[in-house]
Amino acid sequence: MNSLVFPLLLGGSQAAADGASAGPASFITSIVPFAAIIAIFYFLIIRPQNKKQKETQKMLSALKKGDRVVTVGGIHGTIQSVRESSVIVKVDDNTKIEFSRSSVSGVEAVAREDKAEKIESREEKSGDAAPDENAEDNQK
Repeated sequence: MNSLVFPLLLGGSQAAADGASAGPASFITSIVPFAAIIAIFYFLIIRPQNKKQKETQKMLSALKKGDRVVTVGGIHGTIQSVRESSVIVKVDDNTKIEFSRSSVSGVEAVAREDKAEKIESREEKSGDAAPDENAEDNQK
């Protein structure tokens, strides 16, 4: 280990002592690894984190009544009302809980199967024929 480190340290001090061999080329070669490390950190850590933060802020600002959400604590529910800095989530028939907007971790996507079940239940209640599924998607 020491055999690898000492020649590098001595080589650098010898170049500085010579004066003539130390110049812009040695400065550039010492800066390039630091620039590469900064670029790697930016593209692998900082940029994806900023992108995810922007998506989260966009999701929180788009919360509306009726969205199915999951909180940071793992509570699933439907948004009953939206306030400036909080949301009221209906967890059960008679249970409503107020959460800070930042505690909402995600909005659940409604599956196609749930949509199909809702359409079937509407048909049973109304007694009408089934509307075309694509027509309903086009209306929204």
